[in-house]
Amino acid sequence: MITISIMLATIIQALDGTIANVALPHMQGSLSASQDQITWVLTSFIVAAAIATPLNGWLVDRFGLKKVFLVSVAGFTLASVLCGISATLTEIVIARMLQGVFGAALVPLSQSVLLDINPREKHGSAMAVWGMGVMIGPILGPTLGGWLTDSYSWRWVFFINVPIGALAFWGIWRYIHAADPARRVRFDTFGFVTLSIAIGALQMLLDRGEQNDWFASTETWVELILTTLAFSYFIGHTLTRPAGQSFVDFRLLKNANYVTGLLLIFIVGMVLFATRALMPTMLQGLMGYPAKLAGLVTAPSGLGTMAAMMIVGRLTGKVDFRLLLGVGFAITAFSLWQMTHYTLVLSQSDIVWPGVIQGVGLGLVFVPLSAATFATLSPQMRAEGTALYSLVRNIGSSIGIALVQALLVRNTQIAHASLATQVTAANPAVHDPTSLYDMATQAGPALINNEITRQASMIAYVDDYWLMMLLTMAVIPMLLLIRPPKAAAAPAQVDHAALE
Repeated sequence: MITISIMLATIIQALDGTIANVALPHMQGSLSASQDQITWVLTSFIVAAAIATPLNGWLVDRFGLKKVFLVSVAGFTLASVLCGISATLTEIVIARMLQGVFGAALVPLSQSVLLDINPREKHGSAMAVWGMGVMIGPILGPTLGGWLTDSYSWRWVFFINVPIGALAFWGIWRYIHAADPARRVRFDTFGFVTLSIAIGALQMLLDRGEQNDWFASTETWVELILTTLAFSYFIGHTLTRPAGQSFVDFRLLKNANYVTGLLLIFIVGMVLFATRALMPTMLQGLMGYPAKLAGLVTAPSGLGTMAAMMIVGRLTGKVDFRLLLGVGFAITAFSLWQMTHYTLVLSQSDIVWPGVIQGVGLGLVFVPLSAATFATLSPQMRAEGTALYSLVRNIGSSIGIALVQALLVRNTQIAHASLATQVTAANPAVHDPTSLYDMATQAGPALINNEITRQASMIAYVDDYWLMMLLTMAVIPMLLLIRPPKAAAAPAQVDHAALE
């Protein structure tokens, strides 16, 4: 019952990261907002969640896990109601910020609880359950959001959280018993403020960079300077504080498995969410797929992920972490290699099967990576460790999406210029009177330009898939840095009675 309750809370938070995307055009009309203004509905949630995530470790230490969990679920559910009843853009942006703040604790705390209530030999199965909850949101979000918006209203994208949040709140209140908070460290105000400014500015830069034409915009430069200065101050301040008194406990970074896990989950976040961001725009923009069909052909990748997680959850602890991770990364790289062969003429099976294979690969990676990362970390450091783990994954996804979108625009322009050089007076293909592309006709030049743009965009998408494949292959040698749990001393056992 603890598992069911906390996973309900995890699902609504993971779902809200993507479910509102497809409803933006409807919100724009309803709230009388411009294209630039309505994107704040997404940006405000992402930035607020990023800033609040590092707070989780201190909050649990100060108030106890159960209180933090209950307040987070209640606050997130109430903020969802406020989003649904918002009448102006300002109201919904503020409500989405509240959603981000209260929802920031749900994913890392659910991971921490599952690790605490399960013995070490069942950590693989526990992380499989947690991983399915985290992954189902980005997969089902656009499809569910589109159905709710088309069938009812964009407001139901937020109201759907209310019954789920209520059940999660009741389950956490009923089945998790409160333990006395540790209250080991004082709140590091300067560390929190500098880290918050750095993370917030970085997320703003990544989320709005493409829209602002990157470094051609003053806003981007301001955000970059803020990120650099604030992070520099944070690092200097933290390194000069006594152990255990800084906002982020740097003793976490002395654990080799944990540091390697952070690096790997950063890459997983980049590959997973960047691919998810590329596929719908490719299908709808270049191949004319309606939104619902695009959702249907990409959804099976989620089935592959969940199936792989259920299988690997039973293997974790019996098979070397590094072998499972190596196979998972290899399968993911293979699926991306298949995507590098995409053209403008694809059947639906050409889209579905590479997606399913990629889902299987990521499922094989996600579970053992989570288990290996925390295998040698003491239970007392899990709340802060899971918060940092989720933060790094989210930053990786933001960087991945920003990177592929920027390269997509740049490489489309380069490929367009290269292809356009072939359209010359000496080329007989542009002087065929029976062809629509005859340069002598009024529509011919425009049609040629449109086709060159389509082909250039496809080349740019393929370039992005090549990049994701190379990134995936590059991390495989890093698996050698992970120590098998049996070779490490087992950390002290947690008090199960406090949670069960």
